Amino acid sequence: MAALKPGTKAPAVELPLLSGGNFSLGGTLSKGPVALAFFKVSCPVCQYAFPYFDRMANLLNGKGLTFVGVSQDSGVDTKDFAKRFGAHFPIALDDTIRYPVSKAYGLTNVPTLFVVQEDGTISHTIISWSREDMEALYAEFRDSQNATAKLFPPGESVAEFKAG
Repeated sequence: MAALKPGTKAPAVELPLLSGGNFSLGGTLSKGPVALAFFKVSCPVCQYAFPYFDRMANLLNGKGLTFVGVSQDSGVDTKDFAKRFGAHFPIALDDTIRYPVSKAYGLTNVPTLFVVQEDGTISHTIISWSREDMEALYAEFRDSQNATAKLFPPGESVAEFKAG
């Protein structure tokens, strides 16, 4: 099964959070769209992408898109990853034996980012790293909120694509 495509109803997500407590996709959607960023700590493309995901999360904080990481690793390893690669948004922990949420979303590669709208429908699926896709996603939410900050400042060297 391939990663779920836009237009698909997002499977429910109920997972423990790295910081304690639990993450519920349904509960979080009541505040607006949610970006679910699936990753593995050993994935070099995830290591590359997560600082940019964190940047976007900070720029859009309170502007209509909530980022939540979904780790396929242990809490200890995920905590080290978050510290090392600057992921300051909430991170949920998928079961590292069965991966029920990752499987429900049809993951074949990481990182994979799904944007889920308030009605529970996936509006964006971004597999691996794509600068163009990230810029388009940022522009969609930035423009709708009249934000002016650039995701990638002029002159910053950012890869166009990296396969996960």
